[in-house]
Amino acid sequence: MSATRNLLKFLVLCVVWGLTWIAVKAGVETIPPMLFAATRFIAAGALLLAWSAKRGQMPAPCKVGAPRLMIVSLLMITLCYGPLFWGMKFVASGTAAVLEMSLTPLALLAFGMAAGEEHWNAVRAGAMLLGVVGLCVLFAPSRGEGNLSDLQSFVGLVAIAWAAISSAWGSVMARPLVSRYGSTTLSGATTLIGGTVLLMLSFAIEPGSLTALSQMWDWKAVASWLFLVIFGSLIGYSIYVQLLRDIGPAKAGSFAFVSPAIAVSVGAVVAEETVSLQSLTGMALMLLAAAGSLFADRIQPFIGARHRKAKPGLRQHILDHK
Repeated sequence: MSATRNLLKFLVLCVVWGLTWIAVKAGVETIPPMLFAATRFIAAGALLLAWSAKRGQMPAPCKVGAPRLMIVSLLMITLCYGPLFWGMKFVASGTAAVLEMSLTPLALLAFGMAAGEEHWNAVRAGAMLLGVVGLCVLFAPSRGEGNLSDLQSFVGLVAIAWAAISSAWGSVMARPLVSRYGSTTLSGATTLIGGTVLLMLSFAIEPGSLTALSQMWDWKAVASWLFLVIFGSLIGYSIYVQLLRDIGPAKAGSFAFVSPAIAVSVGAVVAEETVSLQSLTGMALMLLAAAGSLFADRIQPFIGARHRKAKPGLRQHILDHK
């Protein structure tokens, strides 16, 4: 039952975070990106903490947990979304998507292995490779956009790569905190702390942020903001934190192989964007990669058992020919 519940949570996460791409795109057309993200996280964090306090589930930060909580908040929110949005100013969106989403599951697995929470096997390695290939196939038409030869573009790529690494690092560090604080409190604390620091950075370095905050937003920006607060953060981020605890960072992070396929599909239906055979091929590869990552621990023993059964026959075949 627990496995079924986790699979259902994973599917909900993939759908919700697949839809956020359209919401973000609509919001940042008129609102400075870092300000848009920061206000979203602050609102979601305040709501989550209020809900946790109402239910009497707000533990006092302990001396050991408080510094780790601060680091996790900065890694998962501030140092992820700040560089990501800044880097996308200088890098084509397709290139940024391929880089960030392909690095996220790989970085989660690497940090998980370093922390002793994940284990490498052939199935998981194949799933990760298949997912990266699928992402490249899906976004291949836009990979050539933009001129990546200048210094700003190179630094932009580095910033986007760091965003994926920062998020993965914070996700692995957050896993022990879920049991201490609970998923709701941890989600609220990290988004509120990280969003607040991101807002201060927006005021400091993002042109027009103060003006945008004091003006009335258009209905598309407001609708997108509400969607991101309710579904992207209150529901999606909370589920992600729960999955970090229950199935581990690498499996939870395989959403990055499914959400882009959902985003492309929704774009085709809502925005009448064209879906080519190449796109369908890329999405199919990413879905297979996500399935392989989720069920790697079940598949690997089966493969190992078949391999062990094949060995005696091979040795006998060699002996028969001597």
